[in-house]
Amino acid sequence: MSTRDWLKFTLLGVIWGSSFLWIKIGLREVGPLTLVTYRAASAALGLGIFLLLNRRLNLRWSHLLPFLILGVVNAAVPFALITWAELTITSGMASILNSTSPLWVILLGPLFLADEKVTWARTAGLLLGFAGVVVLMMRSLNGAVSPLPGVAAMLVATFCYALGAIFIRKNKAELSTEMRVFGQFSTAALVMLPAAALFEPPFEIPALPLTWTALLWLGLLGSALASILYFDLIKSAGPTRALLVTYIFPLVGVILGAIFLQESVSINLVIGGAMILAGIWIVNQGLPFGLAKKELS
Repeated sequence: MSTRDWLKFTLLGVIWGSSFLWIKIGLREVGPLTLVTYRAASAALGLGIFLLLNRRLNLRWSHLLPFLILGVVNAAVPFALITWAELTITSGMASILNSTSPLWVILLGPLFLADEKVTWARTAGLLLGFAGVVVLMMRSLNGAVSPLPGVAAMLVATFCYALGAIFIRKNKAELSTEMRVFGQFSTAALVMLPAAALFEPPFEIPALPLTWTALLWLGLLGSALASILYFDLIKSAGPTRALLVTYIFPLVGVILGAIFLQESVSINLVIGGAMILAGIWIVNQGLPFGLAKKELS
């Protein structure tokens, strides 16, 4: 990846890596579907204002289907599943399971994308990175078995993310990244609002400033800005490499905990973090002995 891609990759990891914490905070006052509605609506509103002020809002009927697919597959469904899952599993476990997205792309990518080959380097890097995530969070797992519904919801959510990443790369619609993200979250908000009103009545308006901070962070930064960075990264680096950012999430969470919550930095952090970074490097730079581009047979 280029230097610009690495900068986007790092910023995206920091923003999205903190989202699991903000979801936990938001869930203290509102339900999961309501939280996702606020998140999608604030993202769409923020982007809509930006596009209007810059005279770049350009909507056509032909955009409706791509917007709907992205809104449902890449936002509404996975957001709702992840938020619901965090009612029963820890944010650390959620971030671990979120890291399975690249593995889904490894399985699905070759079926739809000519440039997504299953190579030794990608397989080794992805497996090493995922093992690093498990090592990193092993201290918080303590051998406990997480509730199966929450785990299953996370796995379905990451499957949706993989499908969304492949669709973004494959769909060559002549739209700016900002317009794609605006369309995605506009349709996601329209889908989630009736769902929240139906399954979580009455529709809750938060009273605590911290809850509003969480919702606005998740919408404006964790959704709008992060999705712009993510879409750009998929176009320039491909879905497999872009989704490797999910391996940064637990690392970010542990570092933030150490800085702001005085949590101890264990050997798990050192070893797991090194494995994560090594996995990312292998996927991007390849393996020695000529295995970087050799496909699995």
